[in-house]
Amino acid sequence: MMRFLLLFSRQGKLRLQKWFLPTLERERKKIIRDMTTMVLTRQPRSCNFLHWKDLKIIYKRYASLYFCLAIEDQENELLALEVIHRYVELLDKYFGNVCELDIIFNFEKAYFILDEFLMGGEIQETSKVIVNRAIEASDMLQEDDNSDWYEVELFG
Repeated sequence: MMRFLLLFSRQGKLRLQKWFLPTLERERKKIIRDMTTMVLTRQPRSCNFLHWKDLKIIYKRYASLYFCLAIEDQENELLALEVIHRYVELLDKYFGNVCELDIIFNFEKAYFILDEFLMGGEIQETSKVIVNRAIEASDMLQEDDNSDWYEVELFG
């Protein structure tokens, strides 16, 4: 089971966090500080797997963002790396070559995509096509809601 997923920049700025188990705020801040320090100080060609406390930390850098995933000790590291990659593919599909600014300015959509893909620390849907359909359906609903509001305001 996954414990948490963090996205942070090369400067150590947290861009997205998802906790799959209840964690105290003080403990979250310490974990975030530890993860950013550990990952950012590693050499570029180092292994992407770390052991930290009773967890395995799997991270991958895409452009200027680090995707950091914590899993339980008995879980498969390669599957976790694939989860990170799949999430990046979903973001790329939605944003068209996702960048850090997309995450900053559309963080609610980044969280929505993550929630369509993962739930409770487990993979909810493996098919990119099905996840993309759910995202498109959500966008269509949102557009319909916005157009109804506009018509009411304009003609109401």
